[in-house]
Amino acid sequence: MQAKSNNAQDAAIAELKAAVQALQVEQMRAQARIAELEAALVRQDQARQAVTTKQAPSTASATTPVVSTQVSTSTTTTSPAQARIVPVAADTGVVALPSRFMFSGDMRVRYESNFGVKGVRNRDRGVLRARLRAAYAVNDWLAVGGQLATGDPDDPNSTDITLSGFDDDLQVSLDQAYLRLAPGDFQAYLGKFPQPFVRTELVWDVDVSPQGASASYAASLGDTKLKTSALYFIVDEAVAGPDSRMIGGQIAMETPPAFLQGELAVGYYDYSLRSVAGAAAGDFRSNQLVNGRYLSDFDLLDIIAVMTWRGFGERWPVRFIGDYVHNFGAATKANTGFGTDLQIGRANQQGDWRFTYGYAQTETDAVLAAFSHDNTNQATNYLQHTLAIDYILRPNVALNATYYRYRQKDVPAGFETLGWQNRLRLNFMAGF
Repeated sequence: MQAKSNNAQDAAIAELKAAVQALQVEQMRAQARIAELEAALVRQDQARQAVTTKQAPSTASATTPVVSTQVSTSTTTTSPAQARIVPVAADTGVVALPSRFMFSGDMRVRYESNFGVKGVRNRDRGVLRARLRAAYAVNDWLAVGGQLATGDPDDPNSTDITLSGFDDDLQVSLDQAYLRLAPGDFQAYLGKFPQPFVRTELVWDVDVSPQGASASYAASLGDTKLKTSALYFIVDEAVAGPDSRMIGGQIAMETPPAFLQGELAVGYYDYSLRSVAGAAAGDFRSNQLVNGRYLSDFDLLDIIAVMTWRGFGERWPVRFIGDYVHNFGAATKANTGFGTDLQIGRANQQGDWRFTYGYAQTETDAVLAAFSHDNTNQATNYLQHTLAIDYILRPNVALNATYYRYRQKDVPAGFETLGWQNRLRLNFMAGF
C-alpha cells in the first residue's frame, strides 16, 4: 500500500501540484477576463475624456500603463501582492494578456541500504529523481501540458535512476503529454496524464501516469464534497488482435474540515489483458503466469477510507488510512489485499513533522503488479511494515527517512524464502 513515507510525501506533492496547476489555470482565466475588463474600462475612460476635453490636445503616451494588483502566475518568489504593469496600446485599447505558461518541478536525492538477509550481500546505492512540468492555457477551458522525468521509460511505476554506469548521462523521457479540458466543474484529460483517482500504493504506484482518456466531475452535497471519476486506460495496443485496456470508475466523498473529518472512495477497475506484446519482463513482476500470460483476470474493487482527528491542533492531526482491495477476476484464492497507515503530524509547512507507521499485505493476484508499488522487491504476495519520518526544513524543501521490513506472504511448496528483508531510505527533496 504505502501511502506513507517518501512515497506518501510524493503522492501528496503530486496531488498538491495538480491542484495548484488547476488553480493556476482558473487564475489565468480570471486574469484574462480582468484584462479584458481593464481594456474596456480604459476605452470608456478615453472616450469620456475625449468628450469632456475634446478641444484639449492629448498628452497620453503611446503605451499608457495600467496597474493591476492581480496575483502573478510567475513561479519566482516575488510577493503575490506585488503590483504588475499591464501595457495598453493607446491607439487600440487592447490589453496584453497575462502569461498563460506554468512551469514547476522537483528533485529528490536518495541514499538506500538493503541489509540483514543471511547469505545475501548487503547493497547500498545512490538514487536520483528529477521531474519538470509545464502547461499552457490555450483558452479559459483548454490547456496543453506535459512532464519530463528521469527513469527507465519501460518502467511505468518508477522515475528513479541508480547512480552507476561509469558516470553515464541520465535517461530522461516524456512521462506525460496531454490535453486538459476544464469547463466548469467538469475536467477531462486526453493523452498520457496524471492519475484521476484517490489512491494508495496498494493498487496504484504514485509514478503511474495512465494513457487514454479520463473524466471527472466535482459537486457538493451541502458541505460535503463529491467527485466522480472515470478512466479509459490503453494498456497495450495490438496490431493484429485484441488490445489490452482498463475501464474504471470511482466515487469519492469528503466531509468538510472539522475536529473529526472523514473521506471515502470506492472504485472498480476492469482490466482486459488480451495483448502483452508491449510488456517488458518487469511489467509482470509477481503475478502468476501461464505460458507467458497472466493466469488471472483483474477486476478490482478498491475501497479507501480516511479519518482525521485534530484534537492536538492543526499541526498535529492524527490520520488513519485504510485500503481494501479484492480481485473478482482472480483464478485462485490469492485475491485479496489490505493496508493501513497511522500518521501523526502534517508535512506541508516549514517546521512540520510527520510520523507514520504502516502495515500492508497482499496475495499474489490481488492487484495488477505492473502498476502497484515498487517500494520493495515484492509487488504482491507480501507482508510489510513501514516506519517513516518527514520534516519540512524550508518551504518546498523536505527530509524523509523510511524503513521497510518485509517478506513473502505465501511461499510455494519446494521453494525457499529469504525471510524478513530490510530496506532503509534517506531522502532529500526540493520542489519549485
